[in-house]
Formats: sequence, structure tokens, C-alpha cells
Amino acid sequence: MLRFAVGLVRFAIRFAIGLVRALFGLDRQDAETVTRARLKLIVLAFCLIFVAIAGRLTFLGIVADPNGGRGGGSDAVASARPDIVDRNGDILAIDVKSPSLFAEPRRLIDPDEALEGLLKVLPDLDVAEARARLNSGKGFAWLKREITPSQQRAIYRLGLPGIGFVRENRRVYPDGPTISHVLGGVNIDNQGIAGLEKYIDGNGLSELHLAGLAVDRQQEPVQLSMDVRVQNAVRDELMRAKDKFKAKAAMGVVTDVRTGEIIAMVSLPDFDPNIGGNPKDDAYLNRLTTGVFEMGSTFKALSFAMALDSGRIGLNSSFDARGALSFGRFKINDYHAENRVLTVPEIFLVSSNVGTAKMVLSLGVEAHKAFLRKMGQLDRLRTELPESSEPIVPRRWGELNSATIAFGHGLSVAPLQAVMAVNSMVNGGYLIPPTFLKRNEAEAQKVAVRVLKPETSDKMRYLLRLNAEKGTAGKSEVPGYLVGGKTGTAEKVVNGRYAKNKLLTSFTAVFPMDRPHYLVLVMLDEPQALPETHGYATAGWNAAPTSGKIIERIAPMLGVMPRQNLPNAEQILRASEPAQKVADRR
Repeated sequence: MLRFAVGLVRFAIRFAIGLVRALFGLDRQDAETVTRARLKLIVLAFCLIFVAIAGRLTFLGIVADPNGGRGGGSDAVASARPDIVDRNGDILAIDVKSPSLFAEPRRLIDPDEALEGLLKVLPDLDVAEARARLNSGKGFAWLKREITPSQQRAIYRLGLPGIGFVRENRRVYPDGPTISHVLGGVNIDNQGIAGLEKYIDGNGLSELHLAGLAVDRQQEPVQLSMDVRVQNAVRDELMRAKDKFKAKAAMGVVTDVRTGEIIAMVSLPDFDPNIGGNPKDDAYLNRLTTGVFEMGSTFKALSFAMALDSGRIGLNSSFDARGALSFGRFKINDYHAENRVLTVPEIFLVSSNVGTAKMVLSLGVEAHKAFLRKMGQLDRLRTELPESSEPIVPRRWGELNSATIAFGHGLSVAPLQAVMAVNSMVNGGYLIPPTFLKRNEAEAQKVAVRVLKPETSDKMRYLLRLNAEKGTAGKSEVPGYLVGGKTGTAEKVVNGRYAKNKLLTSFTAVFPMDRPHYLVLVMLDEPQALPETHGYATAGWNAAPTSGKIIERIAPMLGVMPRQNLPNAEQILRASEPAQKVADRR
């Protein structure tokens, strides 16, 4: 029987050799035929190798640990990201190399012993999860991402076979919470999940990750329009104001009115992107882009711009502000009623609700809606930040709606949206989309849209400066900087009704008013009255002086130095008249 089996094997081998020689012509003496046959054998060998590799990869893909990565379940090593720098080149976000701990369960001698040793160094390790991974029998499993170098050294000294380290890219934000709402954050695999980090992924970085091309030192830094020095100053003053007036939240933004660049943006409370947290927490809400608010009297500036731009109302026009304005059972009153006929500048200075409403209604509801849409107030504002909210617009818009929206109630917008509109009122009449990326004036003009006549912009600059000289914006005055602005105090809606003791105060400041360059918006959520404010909690007593303190600190950083012998509001208006006449002749 054994001889029969051996003979059968020999026969099979000889038959196979003969078949191969016959197929490939190896039994022939022709040299060309033999060479061709050998080439066929080489090609066949390579094909078999590639088939084996493909089969192995398929096998590994099928048996991969679905829970191998913390948080996302990915076994991928974190890819590199470009640095983010401010307008002066200071680093705001950077990748650093960090060790991560993994296991090769198939190589472990004693998983329980390995776990016991690891827990001595990493006491916060999830015991049940780590034990399951160490006993999985797989080829690879993450144990903990982003450990410290000292932890790496301690684990290395344990001498555990099957335990290793991978150096990964970890995102670090040197300024901590200072610019957190703008930068956003990344997940454990270094992929953007919020803010500008998510924007960067959506503009090509994620494709580089998938292609395996997002490697170190291969990406240009992303330069922002923001100035970290100004950001720190704004945040510092807002924190002081929030504490002083016991406000629930504080917000501030600084923009370049000529380019639409956002120089600083702060929303308090904020968070540290270096430390993981719950995105549902209040601190993660960027109130300037995601929040929508009734802006109060700050919004009156749009009503005046609409009236002056119509050509039907001028600075010498007047409106009757004697008594309340009635709409059935609804009445509109003034906070400090003058009870007299007011000129347009007087309406602005005393912030008359009645005068502002009558001015807007004289132009019509449809004209009001068309103007606000043209100024970008009825549609969602799009910027590089993925997080934004739709304005809350009345479903049925009648005269009562226009009357209340005229003085900042009944329409809720993102604060940055209102800032964009005010920018156009002082920069010559151009609506420029705001940006967090560095942009010069020539680039801004390519995306700018004229929404106001140049003379309307001149008149608005006059009113804003006049308000600082004689009106509600007096406490924002900073000697040498020619500040102008508008206060806004809005009652918050609680359970469907306006609450008189819960206020949202705001102040929009522009400087210098003879040559506007920068805008500062400050908002305080539910500030409280103090003895020094004589029991008032309105914007003129809290948001306006906070704006003044911010301007005093940031103006030198922005290259705006204090001047002497500054023109007053009347002189600013007269200085613009010759330019208007030249423009009219053209």
C-alpha cells in the first residue's frame, strides 16, 4: 500500500511537470520559446503574490477591532494639520508629537499581568474595556491615545511584550480658551469638528487625509484676520464687565469696516479646546454667530440709514413724538419721552421709539422689508465658521411689525449680522461679507456690494459722532480717538412676554469717525444695576463704558494713535459736503 501511494505521488509530480513544460513550451529546444515561457512563469508568480496580499488585506479588514479607537473607533493614526496663525504670524494652533499606547493581543504572554502593570501607570484606564481588548486575540488594539512622555517611560520600563507606542499628531492651542469659539476643535484623530478647524477640513484637508498626503511639513499655515493681542485685551475687559455687572454672559467683536476682517471675537463663557468637554454645555455656544437676539436700539441705526438713503427724509425732517403710537390694544412708548416734535438728529440722540417707528412707517412696510433684506438681515449669515443660525423673522409682517422692528424688537439676528450692516453705514456704503481670514482692501472690494449712497454714509457718521457728543453714547468717549456709536437696550422675552428686569444691552462703537476704520460691538446679557449707575442697567451705563475701555487699549495695537484738535460732528459733516458735490457733478 505504501509503495502504491509513493508511486501515485511520483506520477502526479511528473504529470504536473510535464503539463507545465507542455503549456509553456519548455520541452522544445527553441530558445525564443523557452524565454517566452519563463516570462509567463514570472508573471504568474507575481500575480499569485498580489492575490495573496489582497486576500490578507481583506482578512484584516474583516477582523479589525471595531472599537479599537477611543471615541471614534478608528485605528488610524492622527494625521497632520496645518498651523493656524494670526494676522501677525503668532501661532494659534499647532501639531505636536504625542505618544499613544497600543497592544498586539496575539503577542501578549499574560494579558491579566499586562493589565495589572498598565493600571499602575494609568489608573484612569477603563478596566473592563482594556481587558476585553487585551484578550481579543487581534493583531492591533488602541489602549490609550495621547499619553504623557513620563507615562510612556514608566510603561516602557515594565518590559511588557506586545505593548507598544505610536507617535501621533496632537493639536495644541497655546492660548487656551482665548480664541476657542473661533478655532473650534478636533477629535482624537486630529480631524476638525467645530469652528475654523472644521472649515479647514471642509476645504481640502479631509481629502488629503483620505489620500494619505496630509503629512508633516507639507502644508502652508492658515493665516487669520484676527490679532491675538487685541483678542486678549477684548476678552480681559469683557470678563471684568461681566463680573462687575454680574451679567450671565458677555460678547464682543472688533472688525475692520474697510475690509470686513474680524480682528477679535469673544463670547463668554468660553472653553479650553485643549481639554475635552461636552459640546452641549453653555460655554460652547458662540453667541455672536450661533445666537440670535433682538438687538434693541442698536438696530435703530438701520432705520435711520433707510430713511436718509430714501431721499424722502433728510436731517432737517421732523416727526411728531407727542404721546404713544397706538396699534389697537398695543402701544409704543418712549423710555424717556420728550413729548414734542423731534428732528431726525434729535430722534437719534434721545433714541425715540415713537419717532423712529413713524419715520420707518412713512416709507412703507414693503420698503422696510426690502431694505433689511438688502442689508443682509433676513437671511442666514455665512462665514468660515460652520456654526450659524437663521434670523427669526415674523411670519406675517404688517405695520405693527415694522414699527417694532424699527427700534430693534420683533426681529432676531446674529450680532455679527448687525455688525456687517453697521460697517456699511460708515465705510462709504459697501456691504462687505465678514471674514476670519486675512483680506486686503482690494480683495474686499471684489466681494463688496453698494447698498447705501456715499452721502448717506456721511450722514450716519455725523449722527453716530453727535450721539457721543450729546446723546446716549457719551460714556464711550475716549479722548483723542473720535468715537461714535449707538446704544441698545432690549427687554428679553421670557415665557412669551417681555421682562422689564431682564435686559440685553449693547453698544456699537466706531472710531475714528472722521476716517472710520474699526468697529467695536459689546453686549452684556442681563447686567445688574449698581450704586454707581444710579439704579440703571441700560446700555449707556454698562456696554458703552466697556466699549470705551476696549478702544483705549486696542487702538494703539491697531496703529490708531490719539490726536489733538479733532473735528466735531458738524465739522465732519461739512467736510464731506464738497466730496458729495463733486460726486453729484460726475
